[in-house]
Amino acid sequence: MLHRLLFAVATVCLLSSTAFAHCQVPCGIYGDQLRFEQLLEDGKTIAKAQGQINELAAADISGQSANQLGRWIMTKDDHAAKIQATIADYFLAQRIKADSPRYVEQLKAAHAVTVAAMKCKQSTDAATAEALEAAVLNLYRAYEGKEPAFD
Repeated sequence: MLHRLLFAVATVCLLSSTAFAHCQVPCGIYGDQLRFEQLLEDGKTIAKAQGQINELAAADISGQSANQLGRWIMTKDDHAAKIQATIADYFLAQRIKADSPRYVEQLKAAHAVTVAAMKCKQSTDAATAEALEAAVLNLYRAYEGKEPAFD
């Protein structure tokens, strides 16, 4: 009976860690490049949402427009929250190590991304999305120690 229970727990942990590379099980499966690409994609979604919000808010608000406006706001805020979660759960909890020679630089850069995402939640100014992208690229530089090369 105990063997079955241990096997079941081991199977769940293995499958969970494979499906979610940013889990908090010591799985050792990391996808740093993928995380940076996702952060940048979330930032682009925020920028698109900000533009749509501003466009809809400038027009006469119909019921349909009000509905779309609400959905764009939720999308913008959800993607900003997703960025903050990735920084906290993946980079700060697992990947940025206190014994790294670039620890302080990495920590400051991660904090800057979190703050930039917060500012995107608070605003529809395109400059906040641009600042977020710059912060993500600066985190990449601090984390990887090289210039970013994304397609």
